[in-house]
Amino acid sequence: MISSLTASGNAGPVLVEIDEGRAGQRLDNFLLSQLKGVPRTRIYKLVRSGEVRVNKGRKQASYRLEDGDVVRIPPVRTAEAAPAPKLSDSQVEQFKTWVLFEDSHLLAINKPAGLAVHGGSGLSYGLIELARIARPELKHLELVHRLDRDTSGVILLAKRRSALRALHESLRNRTAHKTYWALVSGMWPARKQQVKLNLSRDVLVSGERMASVNPEGKFALTRFSILRKVAGATLVAAEPVTGRTHQIRVHCQAAGHPILGDPKYGLDADNRGWKNRGLKRMFLHAAKIDIPWQDGRLAIEAPLDPQLNALMERLTDE
Repeated sequence: MISSLTASGNAGPVLVEIDEGRAGQRLDNFLLSQLKGVPRTRIYKLVRSGEVRVNKGRKQASYRLEDGDVVRIPPVRTAEAAPAPKLSDSQVEQFKTWVLFEDSHLLAINKPAGLAVHGGSGLSYGLIELARIARPELKHLELVHRLDRDTSGVILLAKRRSALRALHESLRNRTAHKTYWALVSGMWPARKQQVKLNLSRDVLVSGERMASVNPEGKFALTRFSILRKVAGATLVAAEPVTGRTHQIRVHCQAAGHPILGDPKYGLDADNRGWKNRGLKRMFLHAAKIDIPWQDGRLAIEAPLDPQLNALMERLTDE
């Protein structure tokens, strides 16, 4: 349980002590659960401004809460909770076709491109809301990690808080390994097997997240290998050792081989040309995740969606 130490309605801040049931949750997700109806962009502003405090100090929105932390939540005018989105039977049935793996603790989904992982910012629902509606018996379903809206592929949802904590720990200590497939502009050189460039993150006024190479930023490392060379592009496997915002996308851009179809970090001319060749989205796909699980390891793979698969079949090798 979460125990409130002080609560004075809307007149002043509320102090909330975190117990083991909430330990491991990101600060932003915790605040969203407490401040119903407050937009995500407003949550981030509260954190950046220092109005939200953890143990009397500032923390980033990505900070993972620990047992015993005390969170100061400022008084915020909240709107009435929006009603749960209504989904058609066909949408619920479609969700079932995305399931890659399931056991009593874990649900792995092949997320399609174009679907955000959560609602907000004008979206009535995202993957997590859809999952909770499609599987109402799963009362404690939570996202383990995130994928950009335009990225497809495997994403993990935890059914239990214990599983969430264990998976977060494996992501933090880098015993979980992710592999992405990306089609990048030009011929990726075989000698370039890693990109190690520090990254900084900014949140624009619109709430949009951007990242850039910055020597003063956080350490970021991505390993690359070539899967296939085609006319004008290279299909690479990207393995992020660290987990920075838009890491693979910015590292590809910095290497001089931006991901094709990337609206933020790609080249407009390349994107237009490849759109005419049938690429209607960013070619970045979370192909595999390998995690410690049940006293062993579990590897979950997500096949390319039909559109990307059809594109690759049309291309000729270099």
